[in-house]
Amino acid sequence: MNIYNFLKSLGIAEPSGSGWLAVVFTFLLACVVTWHLIPRVRKFALRVGWADQPNARRLNKEPLPNAGGLAIYAGVIAAMVLASLLRPIEVQHVLAQVLTILLGGSVLVLVGFIDDQYGLPPSVRMLIQILTALLLVANGIRIQVIFGTPIDYIMSILLTVFWVVAITNAINLMDGMDGLVGGVGFITSLSLLAVSAQFPNRAAATLVLAALGGAALGFLRHNYHPSHIIMGDAGAYFFGYVLAATSILGKLQVTTVFALVPPVLFLLLPVLDTTQVVVRRLMAGKNPMSTPGKDHLHHRLLAWGLSQRHAALILWSITLVCNLLAMRIQGMSFVVMLTTSIGIILLLSFTVWQRVRAV
Repeated sequence: MNIYNFLKSLGIAEPSGSGWLAVVFTFLLACVVTWHLIPRVRKFALRVGWADQPNARRLNKEPLPNAGGLAIYAGVIAAMVLASLLRPIEVQHVLAQVLTILLGGSVLVLVGFIDDQYGLPPSVRMLIQILTALLLVANGIRIQVIFGTPIDYIMSILLTVFWVVAITNAINLMDGMDGLVGGVGFITSLSLLAVSAQFPNRAAATLVLAALGGAALGFLRHNYHPSHIIMGDAGAYFFGYVLAATSILGKLQVTTVFALVPPVLFLLLPVLDTTQVVVRRLMAGKNPMSTPGKDHLHHRLLAWGLSQRHAALILWSITLVCNLLAMRIQGMSFVVMLTTSIGIILLLSFTVWQRVRAV
């Protein structure tokens, strides 16, 4: 794909440029809304006691407001509503996909928020995650298994549910250090957006990812070390669910196991982090879902003497490399990959600079 086709896929090469404007407007609005809403949410959370106490998984030394996910969610919803007014979603199945993803994400925001403030049994959280995954399947967002067997459809449902639930929890479990999930979520959102923009049947993913990427950047402005607020389970569940859903949007077809490589690569860091934690705990005879511990990848980097800022930068870099590799496997051109990389690096650098300067 040459540069003209790349720009055209975003609407830039069209006379009206409305497609490009919708994507950029969605991203910027989500960023601005989240950026400016966080201080207000933080102030209210401190007043009513919505905060995480220091524990074995988190690194904060004092209570830290955990309602950042509400601002992220508000930023995404506000951007999607206004962007749809700017460029109405006219294709019925695309609108249905957008609403399905946002509905499932809304349910998990509520569940995560209740869990943050009052606590919910793991079985309840898992049941609701499975139901929201089935909501995607019911609306045609699923991994299509095509092995030519009578149970292909059943395998498709099971694989989709497993993927959505696994990624949702992997993102949540990884959220234990300032700036980590915000940065990983931003990089992955922009990378998936660059891919989805190349395909007309992924218009829903493009809009949702633009909003999620903008909200991640706005949140990161307040969450890079030393953070003023964390996203909590509400935000982590929302990030994980939306990234899992959009990574398979566009009718991902599995004819061999290798077809799953690209979506796994986009989210390789949370997948590896959760996998190594589960394996280590099982080998030690512990329940993998038991009390939190300091056995995640970022904890190991910190144990080696790195600061939270340096550890976050290293893990962001690994995420970017994995996403570029996934993009290449999916046939993205060098121009698309280079443009995406430069955009990600510049936006992250500006946000980090803003945060460090404000300290």
